[in-house]
Amino acid sequence: MGENILAKLFEHNNWANQKVIEVCAALTDEQLDTPPQSATEGSIRSTLLHLVSAQHGYLRLLTLPVEERRERVTVEFPDLEKSLKDSGEHLLELARDVSKLPATRLQTRDDYWVEPWVLMVQIINHATEHREQIKSMLTALGITPPSIDGWDYGEAVHALVPISS
Repeated sequence: MGENILAKLFEHNNWANQKVIEVCAALTDEQLDTPPQSATEGSIRSTLLHLVSAQHGYLRLLTLPVEERRERVTVEFPDLEKSLKDSGEHLLELARDVSKLPATRLQTRDDYWVEPWVLMVQIINHATEHREQIKSMLTALGITPPSIDGWDYGEAVHALVPISS
């Protein structure tokens, strides 16, 4: 079991994000902007924008000097997929080589000190929560959401295979 489990988590995160983007790319503006029918706040569009902007912000926090990351970056909807892919690949690089992560605590915009590993945990949890919210909103629209849990990813990359009888 010499595999880098942190990298596998980020590989899954990128794969799951892409699956959600693929389904959402086929939605109409009306579907993207439909208010949720659950406790979820925001539409599919606003949730996607938040997820992507946050991931981009987490990457900036991990890689840029404090003076360069103070300003919030807003991702525009047409740039969503590219931004998510780019930031996801850079985060995967960090997960593959944790020596590239900062060695000290990082200062957040809201005046906290945070260990880099906490940020890596937050990136995965944050994306998972918002993907599930989007899946719920898709279901409410009568659209089958993508199957993106760990089992699904394991099957997709042939790491989960049935035992031959």
